Formats: sequence, structure tokens, C-alpha cells
Amino acid sequence: MFQRILGPSVELGDLLRREFIIEVAEFHLNGFNDFAPFRFWHPTELLQNFCRAHADKLRLARPQTSSISTELLFRIPHSALRVPMIPREILKKIRQIEIRTNRIVTETLAGQYHSVFKGQGMNFDEVREYQPGDDVRAIDWNVTARMNHPFIKKFVEERELTLMLVVDVSGSGLFGSRDQSKRELAAEIASVLAFSAIRNNDKVGLLLFSDTVEKFIPPRKGRGHVLRVIREVLFFEPKQRGTDLAHALEFVGRVLPHKAITVIISDFLLSRSGTGTSTATPSKPSASIQSARGTGPLPRETHTALRQTNRRHDVVAVHIADRFESELPALGRLILEDAETGEVIELNTGSASSRSEFAARQQQQQAELARQLRSAGVDTIQLRTDVPYAAALGRFFESREKRRLRG
Repeated sequence: MFQRILGPSVELGDLLRREFIIEVAEFHLNGFNDFAPFRFWHPTELLQNFCRAHADKLRLARPQTSSISTELLFRIPHSALRVPMIPREILKKIRQIEIRTNRIVTETLAGQYHSVFKGQGMNFDEVREYQPGDDVRAIDWNVTARMNHPFIKKFVEERELTLMLVVDVSGSGLFGSRDQSKRELAAEIASVLAFSAIRNNDKVGLLLFSDTVEKFIPPRKGRGHVLRVIREVLFFEPKQRGTDLAHALEFVGRVLPHKAITVIISDFLLSRSGTGTSTATPSKPSASIQSARGTGPLPRETHTALRQTNRRHDVVAVHIADRFESELPALGRLILEDAETGEVIELNTGSASSRSEFAARQQQQQAELARQLRSAGVDTIQLRTDVPYAAALGRFFESREKRRLRG
């Protein structure tokens, strides 16, 4: 409930005839909507009652300056303490994703995340007596000599990992021919992986990128943090509309000092011209024209950045696509506008030969993209907005587990 009061620490005075500092991270006002007695209170009143109820647990603080009157410390306008309310529709959407992905994590992927992503090393746990079948290489010869009986060292895997979600929020992610856009599917995949991570007590971080780094959330633990990650992936409004994966990976290399699981969630429709800042024309239907001109091979700098990042981190690429990015519907002549560059083309989808040629070209481009990802050593998960993703995630974890067991 008390998740956010103010960004910095709040210093209060003259409440209980002494001064103290409250250290509170976040105060989620929308959480009070379900409690009728709290709906019409100002944050200041809630803060006062909180202080009175927990006065014995608040640590004393020395006044930093004697020139500040204690009466002025609490004269904070209500507007300064108000936190923007999250619309109920957004909360409902986040809650739906949480329920749906939690079920998948529990029923389909239970334990698989833990088994396929290894920790950074092994930590010594204890020494115990040797038993038939134990690895002789684990014998502790010093203890064995003292006890005149073989003992072995027991190790446990260092499990605390960092999961960094690198999510593409460029303009092409808003495209979707069914009930779900690519951006919404990206949020669900991020949710599945994030909830799997926190169940294993791992940290989760988020990097949103277009043709620049739009937002970075440092890795943390906890359900509340994961819900924030979901909200940002779903509803963050990027400043740019293009795609530059190489720049995002360079940023990851700077902010992650240790090995991490780096999951890139993108449609890999990279901007080819312009900066991606063109304004869409409202009178024309908005769609991803990059689907009409093909994904194409990754640029050299992007391929190099992927290979270098994968040397340091465990990189997994989640390729999200839509059905109509690989096959065209027979709808006659269409005017399509690129969601990233603003480029407009006219396309005749009524011709069977044109649709067949387009499908063949797209299949070739997809195969080339998959080849380049393999050459960079990056594992890939192929997903589509019109196909349930649980089975594809399950197959990925199973294949990775088999490869790990083979050594």
C-alpha cells in the first residue's frame, strides 16, 4: 500500500513534538481505490495518520539546518503530493496480463527457467562423508587426512541472476492484424520471463529502445517492480519511431557490469532510411511497410553488436511477427504508410502472382535473419501475434535444456 509518498526522503516535524525522516520508496495512490475510507483523503492526511500509527518505528533525524522552521516543513500543498492516477483501464490490462502469464509460468514453464539459465558459478556449501557414486574429483584431501576417512566438498550453484529485457518500442510494434498488436505480445512475453525470474529470486531490468535508448529501469526484485515493467512496455510513449538495435546493445554493455540474461524482444524490422521521426498522415491507413519491403539481413554493425554482447552475456532473441508481414491478404489496391519512416507506397494485393512473389521474398528474408542470428550465437524464439506463444516458449526451454545436458 505504502509504495510511494515522494521521490526523496520526506522530513517531517512537529507531529509528535520531534523531528524524523520517513524513508519510503513508493506510494501507490490508485491502490486506495478499493478502500472506500481512503478515497477522499489527501496524501498529507494519509501521511499524518501513518506517522501517528508507526511513530515508535520511525528513526530520529537531526535537523539539517536550524534556519528552517518546523512549521514550514509540513506546509506542503496537496498538489505537490498528488501522484498521477493510473487509469482503471490500464490497471485492468496489466492485471489481465499478470493472471494470464502467471498461469503459463506455473503450468507450462514451471522449473524450466531455473534449469536452462545457469548462475555465474559455484559456491562452497559444506563437507560431508564420501558415499559410493560420488565424484572422486570432489574429495577434500585435507579433511580426509585429518579424519582418516574420505570426505568430499559440496557446492551449490550461485543462483542470483539478472534478467535484462531489451524491448523494441519503435513504430512498427503497433501493427497487428488480429486482436493483439506486436507491442502487446511483447509485454506478455516480458511478463512471462519476468515472473519466472522473480520466482527464482533473480533481478529484472528493462531497456526500451527505438532508434535511441528511450528508457532504462535498473534491475530489481519483487512483484511490484515486474508490474511496473509490464506497464512501461505496454503504455510507454517513445519519442522516436525508428529502430537502432546496435545502439541499444552498446548501452547494455555499459550499464551491465556482470553477466546477465539479455532477452531482446523485437520484430527486427530495422529502419533503413531517415531517423524514424516522420509524422503519420491521419488520412491514410497506418501499417508496417517494412513488411512489404522485407526484414532484410541485419546491418553489419547490428550483427557485430549482437556477437559482442553474446560473448559477455547470455543473449536470447524473441522475434515477434504478424501474419500479414509474411503473406498479403487479397484486398485489392492498398495504400500503406511506414509506421517508422512515414514512407507511403501503393500495393496491389489483388494479384495472386504479386502475393506469391511477396511471400517467397519474405520467407527468404526471414531465413537470412535466422541465419545471421545463429552465426552470432544467439538463440531465437519465433512468435506470431495470431499463434499462442506458450508452446513455442516450452519448445525453446526444452531444446535448451537438452543442449545443456549434452554439455
